[in-house]
Amino acid sequence: MNVLSSLNRHDAVLLDLDGTIVDSRAGIIGSLHDSLCDLGHEPDPEEDLTWVVGPPLHDLVARVLQHYGDDRAEEAVRLYRYHYERHGMHRSAVFAGMQDVIETVAASGARLFLATSKPVHLARAILDLRGLTKYFTALYGARPDDSGAEKPELIGQLLREHAIAAGRAVMVGDRRYDISGAHANHVRALGALWGYGGEEELTEAGADALVADPGELLAAIRSQLAAAHLHPAAE
Repeated sequence: MNVLSSLNRHDAVLLDLDGTIVDSRAGIIGSLHDSLCDLGHEPDPEEDLTWVVGPPLHDLVARVLQHYGDDRAEEAVRLYRYHYERHGMHRSAVFAGMQDVIETVAASGARLFLATSKPVHLARAILDLRGLTKYFTALYGARPDDSGAEKPELIGQLLREHAIAAGRAVMVGDRRYDISGAHANHVRALGALWGYGGEEELTEAGADALVADPGELLAAIRSQLAAAHLHPAAE
């Protein structure tokens, strides 16, 4: 029997993009390095910049520039977008097992949504490249100028516009922003350990459960939705 056979159109699964559906680290860090070089800096190719995958773009760029004593955040963002849209986004690969998860959720009758801090037009382009857009009821992300990227507001808008009860939804993401954004809206949240946040970050953020790999995700989604039905969070 399908592990999600008990779900229906009233249930909603919200997925983050970077670090949850796709491995986008190489494209994001490469585009960031290119933009820093354009500004006259020499980024260390050995420095671990995994932490830059997930936060809103303006926040991460400002933090990186602090290391160089540079305050040209707007110019850096513009340069990053230039490199990412032309090259970086094409380096995003779907994590093994995630296409099966997406197809199964969509076939179960539950509604599937994207909830990402990435500008929604770029998120759509990445999903289009992988043939995944058709499985989603709707895509939610930042505006082209990167405003609207905060997860609490983004998830709240998604729930309102699609009349989804918090107790019928679960969020899946790899960073603390996904967990806190879901909990701000009384939605349960699963921490994806195959992404970039890691066990410590996701545990400290209060993830309702941690999932080691995509092969365990369908069962975890069903478990969290069942628990939410029985014990809805106080609003």
